[in-house]
Amino acid sequence: MSEAGIGDAAGGMARKYSARICRAAVNADAARLHARSRLPRIAFDFIDGGVGREACLARNIQAFDRVRLMPRGLVDVSRRSLKKRILGFEFDLPFGIAPMGMCGLAGPGADRLIAREAKRRNVPWCVSSAASISLEDARAEAGRNVWFQLYVGSDTSQALSLLARAKAAGYETLVLTVDVPVLSRRDREVARGYGVPVRVGLRQLADFALHPLWSAKALVRGIPRPGNYDVGPGGYDRDAPRAGADWDFLDWLRAEWPGKLVVKGVLCSEIAVRAKDAGADAVCVSNHGGRQLDAAPAALDALPEIRKAVGPDYPLLMDSGVRHGEDVLRALALGADCVLLGRPILYAIGAGGEAGLAFFLDGFAEGVSSALAQLGLRDINDVGEEVLAR
Repeated sequence: MSEAGIGDAAGGMARKYSARICRAAVNADAARLHARSRLPRIAFDFIDGGVGREACLARNIQAFDRVRLMPRGLVDVSRRSLKKRILGFEFDLPFGIAPMGMCGLAGPGADRLIAREAKRRNVPWCVSSAASISLEDARAEAGRNVWFQLYVGSDTSQALSLLARAKAAGYETLVLTVDVPVLSRRDREVARGYGVPVRVGLRQLADFALHPLWSAKALVRGIPRPGNYDVGPGGYDRDAPRAGADWDFLDWLRAEWPGKLVVKGVLCSEIAVRAKDAGADAVCVSNHGGRQLDAAPAALDALPEIRKAVGPDYPLLMDSGVRHGEDVLRALALGADCVLLGRPILYAIGAGGEAGLAFFLDGFAEGVSSALAQLGLRDINDVGEEVLAR
């Protein structure tokens, strides 16, 4: 998919997929609309919603719209490479899949669909501690393409147990999320009565009745639950503080974890430099998709300053607000080495299941490749600030 063949992929997509899938998952915006109609509101609002007035969520997307790229012609771009090397891996595409909890709400077996696509396309997938799949099953499905994302509560015992399991399962990359000291209030979740486990009352039953296809599958497969935690009295508490990820813990974790270590959820250049100095192998610039602090800056806006602070060679990932293939080029031009997709992945699954996800990713990769050609470049690694239109 990284050479000239990707440039011809779009022409064959309509022949490979049904007309409904083509309409439903042609891009992130279409997938979102179709997912909204197909999913119960409790599921859709969990996926789609943000914190507060959701201004940060909107700001993430608007930040990409403000970045202009300068097209350049008179270059033979018939053969193009999208391969990216990061953290010791060579991936076939310059984007991967961000950690997301309770993906099963988008559709039955959503995590396994994501795992298979990550392995097939040779891209990184960061499976969340709060995923609907166990970290062992995720590793078995995706192999080396899966990284493990860790939350750390005030009581670190649960995190240490997950860490031991990740080591035993053979994970090579650990992603420590540091931007959820407490879980912020998300009004849409409150309005829908969302909780873990998903509580089913009269309001939820009415919601499910209006979405019989999703509900029928949920009856067969079961309502999605966290795959790595025991849910119940004395078990997983979604609302518990996650403030155990402090600097002392990071120092301890760096000494204990033998593989690559990424610190995720950084918007401040000072924090990025300190994480680098503490031995983190990479930083992920992110505001948690606008789900934690509504007044936070867009992740893309924070990226150039962080790149300047950590230097030109230190690996930087970013997520939050990525919706289209051109957004990947924008992020790379501003300093990212790899971009992670979040909500669009779940929109695509909600809109069209396995076929919807595959069709969306085909189109997204084609958008990256096409934009690279428009910039007069053959290799994704040549994208830098010189492609920006100033």
